[in-house]
Amino acid sequence: MNKTLMAAGLAVVLGACNSTKKGDVADTAVVNPFFTEYTTPFGVPPFDQIKVEHYKPAFLKGMEEHVAEVDAIVNNPDEATFENTIVALDQSGELLTKVAYAFSGQASVNTNDEIQALEQELSPLLSKHSDDISLNPKLFARVKSVYENQAKFDLNKEQKKLLEETYKGFVRGGANLDADKQAQLRKLNEQISLLELTFGQNTLKETNAFQLVVDKKEDLSGLPETLVAAAAAAAKEAGMEGKWVFTLHNPSVMPFLQYADNRALREKIYNAYISRGNNNNANDNKDVIKKLVTARLEKAKLLGYEDFAAYVLEENMAKNEKNVYDLLNKIWTPALAKAKEELADINAEIKKEGGNFEAEGWDWRYYFEKAKIAKFDLDENEVRPYLELNNVREGAFYVANKLYGITFTALQNMPLPDPDAQVFECKDKDGSSLGVLYMDFFTRPGKSGGAWCGGYRDQTYKDGKRVAPIVTTVFNFSKPAEGQPALLSADEAGTVFHEFGHALNGLFADVHYNGVSGVPRDFVELPSQVMEHWVFEPEVLKVYAKHHNTGEVIPQAIVDKIVKSGKYGQGFATTEYVASSLLDMDYHILKEIPADLDIEKFEANAMYGRGLLKQIAPRYWGTYFGHTMEGGYTAGYYSYIWAEVLDCDAFEAFKETGDIFNPEVAAKFRTYVLSPGGIDEGMVMYRNFRGKEPSIDPLLRNRGLK
Repeated sequence: MNKTLMAAGLAVVLGACNSTKKGDVADTAVVNPFFTEYTTPFGVPPFDQIKVEHYKPAFLKGMEEHVAEVDAIVNNPDEATFENTIVALDQSGELLTKVAYAFSGQASVNTNDEIQALEQELSPLLSKHSDDISLNPKLFARVKSVYENQAKFDLNKEQKKLLEETYKGFVRGGANLDADKQAQLRKLNEQISLLELTFGQNTLKETNAFQLVVDKKEDLSGLPETLVAAAAAAAKEAGMEGKWVFTLHNPSVMPFLQYADNRALREKIYNAYISRGNNNNANDNKDVIKKLVTARLEKAKLLGYEDFAAYVLEENMAKNEKNVYDLLNKIWTPALAKAKEELADINAEIKKEGGNFEAEGWDWRYYFEKAKIAKFDLDENEVRPYLELNNVREGAFYVANKLYGITFTALQNMPLPDPDAQVFECKDKDGSSLGVLYMDFFTRPGKSGGAWCGGYRDQTYKDGKRVAPIVTTVFNFSKPAEGQPALLSADEAGTVFHEFGHALNGLFADVHYNGVSGVPRDFVELPSQVMEHWVFEPEVLKVYAKHHNTGEVIPQAIVDKIVKSGKYGQGFATTEYVASSLLDMDYHILKEIPADLDIEKFEANAMYGRGLLKQIAPRYWGTYFGHTMEGGYTAGYYSYIWAEVLDCDAFEAFKETGDIFNPEVAAKFRTYVLSPGGIDEGMVMYRNFRGKEPSIDPLLRNRGLK
């Protein structure tokens, strides 16, 4: 998931505070690292110097400077022009963006009580600050003047797009509303910002609160040695040496559900996982959801839309909710049929073992693994020894080098966002520096769940020279016991390539204005998902899939099993994903929110009313569905499958040439998809690359649904 590469949303996400003390800026200005140019290599944030107390004064000063810059634009006596209004606005807020990127990054990967309290304190002044700009009537008048008189200016394609996006941003931000409605909008924006922040903090607390403590060795039966070792290390760190601790972080809970022979323990950890945010405690998210979808709907109606999905989708490739549901329903039916076939295999395995029960949710992964072994003679634990983390990373670097001629070199003695992080310089094939890439692999209590790609500096131009981006990819893999290698599952190897694809999108970016750097939400996953197609290509496996002990290349027999079994399990994988996509949409097409909305009943009706198998929970129930409730993929979780139509069709472009590293196809993909930001509409960009619109057939074939 691409989480923070776009600057536009940062202020809203972070929010602000209603009051400040005198001296907040002056007291620490002398030592605050944000108030001077970074002197670090490549201009990366000096993580080792930044302290929590530096953020607030830097935010305050950043907003103060931003206001002064906007005032200068508004009070310019000259006629509004593209340069003195649109470009000046696009380049404003440099300090604010600088601190926001550093703070957002650290709040995501190394949060603590102090940072979370600061987020809450800051959450209502940045929201106000953002509204003060987007609802400034004099500023909008100048923007509107340039927009309506653009024929007077000799604008190139990129400049026209910046002007269009700037004007549209003001309109969608409420600039055309009357004073009373703007006041309502301000309150709603503040409320939404706080609710999204609270939801994320609650989810992290719920995830960290649960521990499955095992004190009998026999209860570890079936579990891989690497998982047992990681659980022992987690127990030792928690002061429970001699026991084993399993958590709700995916690298712990998912393999436990897949391999643990103890059914009662599988049930316990499964129920804890799907109940996060729904435990009627201080971190319960049901009321947060109700208030959040209500506030979003009110905002949409205030801006002239019938529901929040309509407001969001207007900016996406999908354009309207009918197109989204059409795609999801087209996939839902064959996926559900495939899932029923898989359930039959699972129940057959239960009977084979003498079980006298029907599979439940906590049985699916366990018995599916047995069914896969029976069908394909492939045990995932056969694969893990060949997927050592650093080797997988090098495999991603290898693919990028073969496609684009770029190289990655490890950097030493660099400031790191966390001691476990790695950092590399990316160079183009001509030796010029494309940017810096951080990779942060391991889970920890202060890190948000999932995986994402973000940034500490976006690519731009300054004084005619390209400013290279600073990109970060973040994962949540289990940290191995000391002295042991980090061995990944096949799915985790895919995640490395996925987020690396986002990183390439950031590193290859070549735009002159911040306002055209972003692409539609349902296009943004194309660069990441297309990279996943190379993970298990035999030619690529032979390069990076080497046994961590012997160095032996993964045997062809295992590769053949991987290829043959690749589509098995897509019923479950597709159904659980589409279920969450439908749930996200169902919340945001509501035209009215009942005062007595029962979150559990609403979600159960939405899922099981469509025929979802009781053994399959949506990938995310609402109470821990951060993609939609924290604002990144609101009415947009469908984007992964929408982009998958594109990425499967895009990989076909390589396969059709007979060369999965075809340099001409790669060059076109870089030129038309990875580099131009949002200068063109998403489908225009895709057609420029492919020469035609995509077909859904490659996706259905890739998932074994056709």
